[in-house]
Amino acid sequence: MDQAEAKVVKQHLIDPEICIRCNTCEATCPIGAITHDANNYVVDANICNWCMDCIAPCPTGSIDNYRSVPRARTYSVAEQLEWAELPAELSRQELAQASAEEQSLDAMPDQPSGQIGKLDQGLHEPEPGLDEIAASMGARVGAQVPPWSAAHPYTNLYGPKSPHHTIVATVSGNVRVTQAGTEYDTHHLVLDFGSTPFPVLEGQSIGILAPGQDVHGRPHHARMYSIASPRDGERAGYNNVSLTVKRVLEDHQGNPVRGVASNYLCDLTVGEEVRVIGPFGTTFLMPNHPKTHLVMICTGTGSAPMRAMTERRRRVRAAGNFEGGKLMLFFGARTQQELPYFGPLQKLPKEFIDINLALSRTPGQPKTYVQDKMRERAADLAQLLADPDSYFYVCGLKSMEAGVILALQDIAKHGGLDWETIAPVLKRDGRLHFETY
Repeated sequence: MDQAEAKVVKQHLIDPEICIRCNTCEATCPIGAITHDANNYVVDANICNWCMDCIAPCPTGSIDNYRSVPRARTYSVAEQLEWAELPAELSRQELAQASAEEQSLDAMPDQPSGQIGKLDQGLHEPEPGLDEIAASMGARVGAQVPPWSAAHPYTNLYGPKSPHHTIVATVSGNVRVTQAGTEYDTHHLVLDFGSTPFPVLEGQSIGILAPGQDVHGRPHHARMYSIASPRDGERAGYNNVSLTVKRVLEDHQGNPVRGVASNYLCDLTVGEEVRVIGPFGTTFLMPNHPKTHLVMICTGTGSAPMRAMTERRRRVRAAGNFEGGKLMLFFGARTQQELPYFGPLQKLPKEFIDINLALSRTPGQPKTYVQDKMRERAADLAQLLADPDSYFYVCGLKSMEAGVILALQDIAKHGGLDWETIAPVLKRDGRLHFETY
């Protein structure tokens, strides 16, 4: 290998044309090398260590892209965030010419671009904040395989990697599922696909393409929503799905902003058409075996896949195929009025589902979060952690991830279980799943 070639590295990149912004890669990365803004998801070459944990879970393959670049000129995060498409591959001549200009690197050994970036720029590993800690914890213990008895999912039937770019669905229902007058305006939306095949499973997601353009004059990228209905449709036997959509009116810092897709969806009326891509998701799937136990932990619109799983199990039970598998739900919201589907939840039989509500902003009451409710039920959850037929699902804001994992660790300890032994088993057997954003 000549010296010019020795100065060239392969940089890990995400294709913005294919990426559906589902957050799977960022949630999976154990070292926080993947980040995003309102435009793109990107890989930070200063952090990436080529562990490749993000490759398999990506539902579109957008994460599996690379470019050969001079090792001292890897594409920065700022550059990648502005991309509308991947840059063209540099020719061998261009690479040799650019590398020859970096004489100061002649004595450095060849190594992955992320490590070289750190040396070039004098950077150290950033001190992890709570979000980074949560992402790391979830990546370490969260399963990347589905339960052994889960049905086979179909993915990418419509979208960038399929011969059909989008499918058009018709709105057949749109109803608010939080109390009117409260800040959290959350809607239950039903989309009908007519005669066009669109098979889905509980735990999968779809992408919604809102009309119009972004600030760069490009069509809006897809926004991902978990399916809130079971596999046989919101109405049994119909080719439709439902979504749980919260109207976004401010960003994470509290600044006023109107969410592009959420406001579009919440304002739709019956009969209007919506462009959809998907379905997506191969791991956050419920087991088919009716004896399995499900522990569902969620906040806000993270209830969507839990509603789908609960309704699937309810229909199986109604058909006489129920064999005793338990359902436990830990559902968090600020107040009862802001908790989606509160009314329908109260109608479910207690012998069918064990519901634990955590409300953090009820006047005159102490703040309670899902991890607090989990600790209250430590004895029951410890038994389920030890039971190979039990599966745990966590969906909601990423900030809940660390709290849930720490609660599970405490529950295991007080139940006489070794978390360091159990956690790898939960991951290996597809028994602990996270879908956080």
